[in-house]
Amino acid sequence: MLAALQANGVDTIFGLPGGQLNDFFDAMQRAGNAINYVGSRHEQGAAYMAFGYAKSTGKVGVYTVVPGPGVLNTTAAMCSAFANSSPVLCVTGQIPSNAIGRGVGELHELPDQLATLRTLTKWAGRIDHPSEVNPTVTQAFRELKVGRPRPVAIEMPPDIMAMEAGVPPASPFSSEDASIFDADLATSAAKAIAASKRPLIVVGGGAQQASAEILRLAELIQAPVVSFRNGRGVVSDKHALGCNFVAGYEFWKTCDVVIGIGSRMQPYLQEWGVDNEMTLIRVDWDPTEINRIVRANIGICGDAKAVAQALVEECEKRITKRTDRTEEIRAVKAKAAAALSEIPEQMAYLEVIRSELPDNGILVDEITQVGFASWVGFPVYNPRSLITCGYQGTLGYGYATALGVKVANPDRPVVAIAGDGGFMFNVQELATAAQYGISLPVIVFNNGKFGNVRRHQEEWYGGRYIGSTLKNPRFAEMAETFGVAGYKANSPETVRSALRRALKEDGPSLIEVEVGDMSSPWQFILRERARGAAQRR
Repeated sequence: MLAALQANGVDTIFGLPGGQLNDFFDAMQRAGNAINYVGSRHEQGAAYMAFGYAKSTGKVGVYTVVPGPGVLNTTAAMCSAFANSSPVLCVTGQIPSNAIGRGVGELHELPDQLATLRTLTKWAGRIDHPSEVNPTVTQAFRELKVGRPRPVAIEMPPDIMAMEAGVPPASPFSSEDASIFDADLATSAAKAIAASKRPLIVVGGGAQQASAEILRLAELIQAPVVSFRNGRGVVSDKHALGCNFVAGYEFWKTCDVVIGIGSRMQPYLQEWGVDNEMTLIRVDWDPTEINRIVRANIGICGDAKAVAQALVEECEKRITKRTDRTEEIRAVKAKAAAALSEIPEQMAYLEVIRSELPDNGILVDEITQVGFASWVGFPVYNPRSLITCGYQGTLGYGYATALGVKVANPDRPVVAIAGDGGFMFNVQELATAAQYGISLPVIVFNNGKFGNVRRHQEEWYGGRYIGSTLKNPRFAEMAETFGVAGYKANSPETVRSALRRALKEDGPSLIEVEVGDMSSPWQFILRERARGAAQRR
């Protein structure tokens, strides 16, 4: 099993050991430095670390945990990976093979673990004999790499793990499927783009590996490139054509062609609206996504990188020189930046983080007020440099995910942010950070509340508060008890000073920031309809 994973490029595994995994862990031990093992203090943490590894690199993130309660503890991270189309592989054990399905009460037994896993993954399989290892791992990597990437799972009973049998050497999975798409549809799309006056490109997480091709297309057709959460950084916010969600809302009102690449486009199509004056072109490797909300005029099923390159080549045949829209786009971006002054508290902290992180630095957000604002207000300059949990909104995912991001990117500065409520979900992973010397600062914004819940109770229910007030530890002092450097701050400038020191730490650090209530960022995220109807069929 381990050899098959290594043959497919796996060099890092996150996990937590236990009885049904003894033989697999022994295999990792015997592999020595060939496998980088990072052990978490909770199964959820291991899965989130694999998620962060995958999302920040595009490579497969692998975690291993015991079956039953162990694997169930990872399901929040698993559904985050599913929502984010991230290639995460869960390797888990099982009860002894002769007891599966009999309900005899074996340790960690579930009624049907494989069926449970199949509801949360793109694919899940069981290895019932050593001869099935290579084909099963190959199938797993096919599911991870061909089409829309989403989590997959492999389970193996402990008696099968311990069995001795002769098997052929493992070989890596490879496929040419990424180059396959309907070229005629790309030609049709290029004709529509060439005839447009005000094209707009919308990118999502599925476009992260196609940054160069999309930038070339945008420059050729003079189209602003808009992103939200998972698409941030595909085109740099420093580039004249790179636009955040707030600016994108303005361009949506008047665009005549929209090219959606690797994005579900849910807020655009379902909330901002469409009409018959808009030609919609969709590029997605998942054919079920193309017409899910609104039927596309042209839908191309394929890999974003290959299709974007084809669109460039086809447009180059039809477009010589377009009207330069740089000044128009710059004006809209400036208007959007000015509007964000309505959330001054969050923007002040984000501006500090941005100025202290180098251009290639990575920010990992959380379900917190500063995190929400980062989706629209944090400038991102490189692909895979703003890590979010997408539409799943998984409170508490951030810190453990950020540890996986840093393990995957040891030479890039990484900063995590968290609220006091969410941070406590995976606070135990401070021990992991300390044990493995993971140089990651986390900024914990402490207002003693579940901020969003509190706002809802105040605005919608007349201030009838319940469950939204928190009793917290002294975070900076608590961090020190784990062997993690702790700092305190109470303003953007004191955060700046602490962050400068934290980024120089040879190990993990925590910055506790005492804050009050912050302005609502939701007017920039949940927008009223900009045009037409919600659906066009």
